[in-house]
Amino acid sequence: MEKNFDVIVIGSGVAGMVVANGLATGKKVAIVENDLWGGTCPNRGCDPKKVLYSVVEAKDAVTQLTGKGFSDTPQVHWPELMSFKESIIHPMSKGLKKRMDSSGIETIMGKATFINKQTIQVNEDTLTADKIIIATGARPAILPIEGKDYLLTSTDFLSLTEMPKKVTFIGGGYIAFELATIANAAGAEVHIIHHNNRPLKEFESELVNEIVHQLEQKGVIFHFDTHTTKIEKDGESFSVQAKDDFTLATDLVFCATGRIPNIEDLNLDKAEVMYDKKGIKTNDYLQTSNKAIFACGDVVAKSVGKLTPVASFEGAYLTNYLTGKITEKINYPSIPTVMYSNPKLAQVGIIIEQASKQPEKYAVSSIDATSWFSYHRTNEPVSKIKIVTNRETGLVVGATCLNGKADELINYISLLIEQKMTTKETAQLIMAYPTVASDLSSIYN
Repeated sequence: MEKNFDVIVIGSGVAGMVVANGLATGKKVAIVENDLWGGTCPNRGCDPKKVLYSVVEAKDAVTQLTGKGFSDTPQVHWPELMSFKESIIHPMSKGLKKRMDSSGIETIMGKATFINKQTIQVNEDTLTADKIIIATGARPAILPIEGKDYLLTSTDFLSLTEMPKKVTFIGGGYIAFELATIANAAGAEVHIIHHNNRPLKEFESELVNEIVHQLEQKGVIFHFDTHTTKIEKDGESFSVQAKDDFTLATDLVFCATGRIPNIEDLNLDKAEVMYDKKGIKTNDYLQTSNKAIFACGDVVAKSVGKLTPVASFEGAYLTNYLTGKITEKINYPSIPTVMYSNPKLAQVGIIIEQASKQPEKYAVSSIDATSWFSYHRTNEPVSKIKIVTNRETGLVVGATCLNGKADELINYISLLIEQKMTTKETAQLIMAYPTVASDLSSIYN
């Protein structure tokens, strides 16, 4: 059957849903999905991870006050936690589809493949549109090593019915650290294997070293400069092998070495859409080499972070651009990013390493806030903050934070950066005390 639309959106993740819902008023819109409605974030990404992470926050909060009001450290009951997670996550996909249906969007389940510049094939149907938006996201990468079929991913971790006694993560990025933190809190013996000695390369090295130290204090075991070469099954367990005769027995092995764009099934060559291994190439209007096709979200090859809020921002931008409400190029604000370990590590704006290379332009201030009342009252083991200031304007242009409230703090700093608030203006704010917000005047001054 042939069907014609004003707009077809391929992929129902955050980016796809935002643009589809935004264009549904006044346009005939279809959205195509070949897996779970809602994409990665609500089904196998941010949302389920944060539900599981809630026990990390709760357990550490009590542990830090053991002997100071609490007498026992709580234990995580994994099946109960997973049941709680499922009660929240399972209804989401169906609910998101229902919301799009009620908005007048035609929801189509199936795999989309281009057959020409403005037409896709889905199941037995041929769909044509004036504009097509690709928002197919990304998926976990798998190391091309012997025994790769034994490697599990973050998707598998978020669906574990039982937490094994010993788990291993290969990789040194966000995902490895975050899932390792959860597994450690759940009582597993946790190993992280990384091919060099510089994990979390997006973050400032001194604070990365501190987070590694904090996780080691909790029992996480790191194996740096270790190049994994092979995974073998050994009865009910697995053997991770690396160069220099390294061998590690473990119950499960998770590959957390990055993500790759979902583009191989789209037949992009037929659509004359340019791409590379990082994703679909777009201009400053999120337009591809085919002027009728746009792309947004994690499928795009871009320099900004592949994060859910960024995908949402791009979806909103395309909505406004395609309805003629704006004509400007996409202009990203400061983008805060958080690594949900414990403590949390967060940053926004100009990063420390970048600022250090331009000392004539930027000043870097280091603050040890461990003794500040906001953190001391909960007996947090560490709170460190680094601030980047523009020497000419005196404005804060970047920050990196390491503490249990870094996610909240970085959002406040991000807002102040975007509002270009000076230290004098910040000093005029009255915030509820004691909170991370009330600490802003001390940080800025």
